[in-house]
Amino acid sequence: MNVPTWVWLTTVGAAMLFLLVDVLVIGRRPHEPSTGESARHLAFFIGLAVLFGIGVWVFAGAQFGAEFFAGWLTEYSLSVDNLFIFIIIMSKFAVPRQYQQTALLIGIILALVFRGIFIAVGAAAINNFSWVFYLFGAFLVYTAIHLAREGQTGDEDYHENALIRWTRNHLPATDQYNGVKLTVVENGKRLITPMAIVLVALGTTDLLFALDSIPAIYGLTNEPYLVLMANVFALMGLRQLYFLIGGLLLRLVYLGIGLSVLLFFIGVKLILHALHENEVPFINGGQPVQWAPDIPIWLSLVVIVGTLAVTAAASLLKTRRDERRSAA
Repeated sequence: MNVPTWVWLTTVGAAMLFLLVDVLVIGRRPHEPSTGESARHLAFFIGLAVLFGIGVWVFAGAQFGAEFFAGWLTEYSLSVDNLFIFIIIMSKFAVPRQYQQTALLIGIILALVFRGIFIAVGAAAINNFSWVFYLFGAFLVYTAIHLAREGQTGDEDYHENALIRWTRNHLPATDQYNGVKLTVVENGKRLITPMAIVLVALGTTDLLFALDSIPAIYGLTNEPYLVLMANVFALMGLRQLYFLIGGLLLRLVYLGIGLSVLLFFIGVKLILHALHENEVPFINGGQPVQWAPDIPIWLSLVVIVGTLAVTAAASLLKTRRDERRSAA
C-alpha cells in the first residue's frame, strides 16, 4: 500500500486537530457531558472511522479495506477493555465526575503516544526481522490464556503497580482534589494532588495495554498507516463512550473471555504466517513450511465480528438472568 506523504500529514494532522479541540474545550470548561452530547460525539467518531474504512476500500482495494476494519474492531475492543480499568481507577481514587473528562482525555493522549512509539518499533522490527512474528504470536497466545483464566474484569483485578506505590510513598501529597491541578501549595510546601496519582495510574495502564494491542493489529495488517489510523479511530470517542454507557460496560461480563479468543486467534494466525514465510534457520532448515496456511483477512474479519457479537449477546443475557434471579 503506497501512501503519499501528503495523505500521512493530512490524516495525522486532522487527528491532532480533533485532540486539540478536545483539550481546549475541556481545559476551559471541565464538566460531566450530558447523554446527548456524548451520543452525538460518539456517533460522529464512529461515522468517521466507517467513512475512512470505506475510503480505503474504494481507493486502495478490498484487501486493505478489510484489514482496516478488522484492525479497528480489534483495537476498539481492546480499548473498551482498557476502559474497564479506567472506570476502576476513577472509582478507587474517587475522582469527581466533573474532572473525569480531563483525566480521561489525558489518558487517551498518553495511549496514542505509547501506541505511536510501539507502532514505529513494531514496523522497524517487522521490516528487519521476519522472526518477530513468532514472538508476537507467542506473546498474544500467552496473553489470551492469561485473560481467559482471569475471566471478567472486576475491582479485584486492578492492583497498584510499583510506580504508583513509589509515587505515593516518596512524593508529598494531599488527599484533596484542587480542580484538575496536579500540585498545590499548602503551608508553603508543594504537594501533589490525587489527580497526579490518577494520571500515573492511567499512563502505566496505557503502556501495558499498548504491549497487547500493537502485536494484535500487526497480526491483521502489516501497513503502518492502517495500524496507526485503526488505533487513532479506536481511541477517538472512547471518552464519550465512558460517560454514555459506563454502566452498560459493566454488563459485558464475558468481554475478557471474548478478547482472549480474539487474541488467541490472532496469535495463532501470526505463528502460522511466520511458518508460511519462515526464514529461521533451525525451523525447517530455514525454508517456508508448506503446510502452514496463511489465514485470509476476510476470515479474520468474520471471526472478529462473530466473536464480538457472541460475547456481547452472552454477556447481556447473563446479566439479565442474574437481575431476574436477584429480583425473585
